Amino acid sequence: MEKLSYFISLIALLSLAACSTSTVSPTDKDSQSVETLPTPQVPTAIQTPSSIDSGKVFTKSIHKPVPWSALVGWESDDLLPAWQAFVKSCSVLSQQSLWKASCQAAKSLSKPDHAALSKFFRNNFIPYQIINKDNTEEGIVTGYYEPLLKGSRKPSARYRYPIHSAPSELLTISLDTLYPEVKDLRLRGRLDGRKIVPYYTRAEIMKDPKLLSQYEFLWVDDEIELFFLQIQGSGRVMLENGEIVKIGYADQNGHPYSSIGKLLVQRGDLLLENASMQGIKQWGKKNPSKLPELLKQNARYVFFRELPADISGPIGALGVPLTAGRSIAIDPQSIPQGAPVFLATTWPNTNKPLNRLMVAQDVGSAITGGVRADFFWGYGEEATNQAGKMKQNGKMWVLMPKSNMTVSK
Repeated sequence: MEKLSYFISLIALLSLAACSTSTVSPTDKDSQSVETLPTPQVPTAIQTPSSIDSGKVFTKSIHKPVPWSALVGWESDDLLPAWQAFVKSCSVLSQQSLWKASCQAAKSLSKPDHAALSKFFRNNFIPYQIINKDNTEEGIVTGYYEPLLKGSRKPSARYRYPIHSAPSELLTISLDTLYPEVKDLRLRGRLDGRKIVPYYTRAEIMKDPKLLSQYEFLWVDDEIELFFLQIQGSGRVMLENGEIVKIGYADQNGHPYSSIGKLLVQRGDLLLENASMQGIKQWGKKNPSKLPELLKQNARYVFFRELPADISGPIGALGVPLTAGRSIAIDPQSIPQGAPVFLATTWPNTNKPLNRLMVAQDVGSAITGGVRADFFWGYGEEATNQAGKMKQNGKMWVLMPKSNMTVSK
């Protein structure tokens, strides 16, 4: 273990260890501190196997078995969209023994009305409340969306901000063969002679566009919108002829994400209550000369790929299209990817309950911890508005198949 600790410390000094644990992650939402809550009694811990790795231990949450009556709003929720999203998950999950039976049962439903769907979930799953490691029950729920930008396949005076594909010299280093303890860690870098060094930061890329000149495949007209595209991880670009190009996350440069909203507040340039996506965009439009310097403070840089035009939604970390209003990004060290998750939160900037069944089909580098979710609102003006405002408290329950449960020691 001393050798491993030394190796990890060395990598940290190279600024590579701060990268996302996801290899497909779309989101870079800034994580928020959960306010202090009363500590409940310590629950009986149930360790539920992961959909991807049936032997995985969830290190960032406790799974507490609860009755279905604990899921406030379950009976009034429209379960059909969530069932349809879960069936999409089954294109991946059905290959795993843990999920095979529940996926077969889901696909066999001939009349998926509310009664049949409620019976399906009750017969095939057990609800487990997600508890934070400090034994609190609430966490933060943010939102993300699929933005629309205006762009071109060729650069011009108007379209001068490039979208890049993943560069061939970007290295992804996995340590799981030598060190199973860090099998979720993916390091990024590049070769400099015979050395592996950190990949270029956002500031370096902005200073010298030639570093990625071979990998430009679209250009857009708005620098701040491009920045938020990288935070969302997927989006659409409308070309001058009206064609819509769908793009999705391909990779990132391995540097840590830094919140420019927090920085603006710290500098006194923005009030805390205005540090939303909308507030940051407004600041950028009022201060175009200061914007590049601000953006450089976030070292992370995201690369994209063009997606098929006929897909129903952006591709999440699970590898299936996301469903607006029913997909969430989670921490895979807390909740297994692909699992149904009942979410109890409120609509953005209100106390109106938003209680519905979701499916954990995505991850994000800043979506970390036990009770923590990023709510996918979809595409369009309303989705953009809701996602930009959302930062609510919430509770979560994961639904796990009745078979193959193991009690943690």
